[in-house]
Amino acid sequence: MAWNEPGGNSNNQDPWGGKRRNNGDRKGPPDLDEAFRKLQESLNGLFGGGKKRGDDGGGRSGKGGGYGLLGIGLVVLAAVWLYSAVYVVDEQEQAVVLRFGKYYETVGPGLNIYFPPIDKKFMENVTRERAYTKQGQMLTEDENIVEVPLTVQYKISNLQDFVLNVDQPEISLQHATESALRHVVGSTAMDQVLTEGRELMASEIKERLQRFLDTYRTGITVTQVNVQSAAAPREVQEAFDDVIRAREDEQRSRNQAETYANGVVPEARGQAQRIIEDANGYRDEVVSRAKGEADRFTKLVAEYRKAPEVTRERLYLDTMQEVFSNTSKVLVTGNKNGQSNLLYLPLDKMVESGRSTSTPSTGAAAVSNEGNARAVELQQQQARTRESR
Repeated sequence: MAWNEPGGNSNNQDPWGGKRRNNGDRKGPPDLDEAFRKLQESLNGLFGGGKKRGDDGGGRSGKGGGYGLLGIGLVVLAAVWLYSAVYVVDEQEQAVVLRFGKYYETVGPGLNIYFPPIDKKFMENVTRERAYTKQGQMLTEDENIVEVPLTVQYKISNLQDFVLNVDQPEISLQHATESALRHVVGSTAMDQVLTEGRELMASEIKERLQRFLDTYRTGITVTQVNVQSAAAPREVQEAFDDVIRAREDEQRSRNQAETYANGVVPEARGQAQRIIEDANGYRDEVVSRAKGEADRFTKLVAEYRKAPEVTRERLYLDTMQEVFSNTSKVLVTGNKNGQSNLLYLPLDKMVESGRSTSTPSTGAAAVSNEGNARAVELQQQQARTRESR
């Protein structure tokens, strides 16, 4: 039976071990003060403070319990302080310690301790590269608006300057980046910003940005600046596309013109150089021949003065030999009675030689025909002269 049913518990006890009273009330659960007092006595026994219950005077017992609680509190506070004072710095990190608000030291990797609240530490990763992205509309040198996206990669090079010199140094980095970007884009034409000038712009932005950060002493080093593909605002993108296509057509036409010029100009220069060389050769030939003739005439005059008759005869013979060596005519000398010379023209030999050789040119044929006509006329004249005699 249950303890509270009629006749179920003859001792009138409840589950907590208390006896029921005659008036139907029961004794409640054990008092919390009594349980706390027992715990305090146990702790006092551990730390040696106070006596057990029943010793002379409850005042000493209470006093010993107070010392025990104080000791427990001090131990807990010491444990909490030690837990917060001991810290570990990783291989990629550094820590700056301030003592009474003034810089004290920079701590490297390892197990370290500081003394709060008189000390304060700031720990940051100094090897990891961080990135910051910026995009905005800029005005170029030729007063065109372009959108330039930019990414800046940086790391902390001096943790002391990063912590102490500038409040929110990364915010200062963003402001300096915007200033450097606007200055470089504002001094660059739109064609360079949109096409091949991005690498040069990135180099100039990095140099100017690092100069700003060094002036502020932020302790930040910029490792890389990447200027991505710039574009015109979306409101005027179609007009910019037309301009770009026109510029590409202009460049293509220019390349074609340069290709044609590269093919024509060298050829013309070659022809001009050939004409110049021919003229120089002709000049040298004429000058050399004139000099040779002048030298020959000078030497001939000297010989003529020594023996005029012999020289005159020799010149005559040389001239006749040169003339008759280029013709097929035969000259028969007359007798001593003063008869004139007879010119003999061998036509059959001339015809045979004409068949055996190749076809002469028009000018050579005209000269040959004229010579034959004159020879025939001269022969007829000589025949008439003989008949008249």
